[in-house]
Amino acid sequence: MGRKVTLATCSLNQWALDFDGNFERILKSIDVSKSRGAKYRLGPELEICGYGCGDHFYESDTLLHSFQVLKKLLESPSTQDIICDVGMPIMHHNVRYNCRVLFLNRKILLIRPKMMMANYGNYRELRWFSPWKKSRQVEEYFLPRMLQEVTGQDTVPFGDCVLSTQDTCIGSEICAELWSPRSPHVDMSLDGVEIITNSSASHHELRKADARVNLIESATRKCGGIYLYANQKGCDGDRLYYDGCAMLAVNGDIVARGAQFSLDDVEVVTATFDLEDVRSYRGETCQPHLDLDFKPCHRVKVDFSLSGDGVGLPTHQPITWQFHTLEEEISLGPACWLWDYLRRSGQAGFLVPLSGGVDSSSTACIVYSMCVLVCRAVQDGNNQVLEDVRRVVCDPSYRPQEPRELCGRVFTTCYMDSENSSEDTHNRAKELANQIGSTHMTINIELAVKGMLGIFSLVTGKLPSFRANGGSDRENLALQNIQARIRMVLAYLFAQLSLWAQGRPGGLLVLGSANVDESLTGYFTKYDCSSADINPIGGISKTDLKSFLHYCVDHFQLHSLRGILAAPPTAELEPLMEGQVSQTDETDMGMTYAELSVMGRLRKISKCGPYSMFCKLIHTWRETLSPTQVAVTVKHFFRRYSVNRHKMTTITPSYHAESYSPDDNRFDLRPFLYNTRWSLQFRCIDDEVSKMEEGDA
Repeated sequence: MGRKVTLATCSLNQWALDFDGNFERILKSIDVSKSRGAKYRLGPELEICGYGCGDHFYESDTLLHSFQVLKKLLESPSTQDIICDVGMPIMHHNVRYNCRVLFLNRKILLIRPKMMMANYGNYRELRWFSPWKKSRQVEEYFLPRMLQEVTGQDTVPFGDCVLSTQDTCIGSEICAELWSPRSPHVDMSLDGVEIITNSSASHHELRKADARVNLIESATRKCGGIYLYANQKGCDGDRLYYDGCAMLAVNGDIVARGAQFSLDDVEVVTATFDLEDVRSYRGETCQPHLDLDFKPCHRVKVDFSLSGDGVGLPTHQPITWQFHTLEEEISLGPACWLWDYLRRSGQAGFLVPLSGGVDSSSTACIVYSMCVLVCRAVQDGNNQVLEDVRRVVCDPSYRPQEPRELCGRVFTTCYMDSENSSEDTHNRAKELANQIGSTHMTINIELAVKGMLGIFSLVTGKLPSFRANGGSDRENLALQNIQARIRMVLAYLFAQLSLWAQGRPGGLLVLGSANVDESLTGYFTKYDCSSADINPIGGISKTDLKSFLHYCVDHFQLHSLRGILAAPPTAELEPLMEGQVSQTDETDMGMTYAELSVMGRLRKISKCGPYSMFCKLIHTWRETLSPTQVAVTVKHFFRRYSVNRHKMTTITPSYHAESYSPDDNRFDLRPFLYNTRWSLQFRCIDDEVSKMEEGDA
């Protein structure tokens, strides 16, 4: 029996419904796998059609085109003499399944449907797919005629089965099954399956990179065996960024891995194993459990060997996984997402209203980081990135030389000045733009503001005043909002026409710069300059953005950020006091950004309503706030949250980075019309405060 096997897994930058592009990337990964001597190649989840098709999964066209791509793969000479494991949707007995299709030499060996669905957070798989509930059962699947003509097969095995070659046994897990408390790899391992594969579409989230690594290490440590992990990478067409990290493990050790953030569309990771290492490991660790009474896996036999000739046998060497810091994750993940969005949108660059504050500066720095990654990829010989850059800038001979120069071609920043703007913020914005190399403009909005107020005055005969000038709260808020909304209108005007004015082709995507904490309380104007095409920081907290900017000072030598970090956050929408800013964000919100982050996590992650949040915080904040102060803060948070929840229905699509994001379009499905008095909830809080005060008396 052979024992030396070379296996390949990959990360592919697939795009929902891009059937031709997805096919080319799959084929390239197979060619690379074969060139490295692999006899088995694993790809990401639903790689043929793309994971993020959403309700397009309901369409028969999606199934049809997936089969057309599978047919082309079966016919390709590249797929000969290697077991190919690809993902696609398949309808069986009028039920739609998320499947793996394993084939070899123009024959489909088996179809394995997903048995455990991801149906939480960003995922709604049960909306489109049914889980395969028939454990250890296999049925006949009748192939479409287009595949019968290629394979000569009428039916193939469909269900919970594994593949038995001449020298080993291969079993599949699909994404969420690894995360389940009843993962299939346990029973498969105890039944002698030596190679476990996992095809995933797992997204990036801050501080979560170690979770899947630990799961794979744990799975192979307790069960033994070889584990292959493939993952989607890039922006599949939505808010998520899939971060790759393809890897191979054996007996508790990661032995090969791919990049977490990369602009490569195709990344293949291979390793060579000695199957006897698995058998020896299990012979010691799993021996007491091998007599468990359970139904064995259905084995599909194939006359093919993964092992090759040769005396030399590999000894696996564990690798140490160097995880990115939080600041590096913010620098890399959203930057890669922006690049995918830019090159696939057909636009010529980005525009950001740069205010000189932390949020818009963070957005600008992420664009600069994108330019750094693009230049590095071009220097490393990535022809796909070079081709994409040339298409973006509409210059077939262009070759970016350094990030500042590329930034000047694809990034426009503008400072939108008003009579309420300070010279300090103006200078900070200009200095940062100069350091990153963006094309920068100063736009005075005062004429537009006065024009809008003039229309109002002409119709009503009244002219509103700021609170500082004797106006009411309603007047004060309306005067702030008109400035913010005019900035949005001007941002889109300049995004559409600024390149035209320069005699250059194309338009710009407007980037947003509202952070996750401000979204929690709705601390922004609906349809203001936070309204944009996409937002790279909409899922990142203010605290983390400040840490990121400190990183940019050192890593990118952007020293102008020091002044931005030292300044108090402000919207600059109210009159200056003796030339200085009098309005600050935290004063306006009535709570600090640090407090917002804590309450945001309790609201979403810990699933706390007002009363539960109060009970948690009187413990957490007991050293700094009295129960009465905690009650006031919690009630203020929920009033602001519920009053402004309607803003989440129009929020700019944001890079998903935090597990407490309030994005109600996909991640946080809650009402937007609330009883903002929270009468019973707040009464329960007040009752508890009274009891505590009586106890102290």
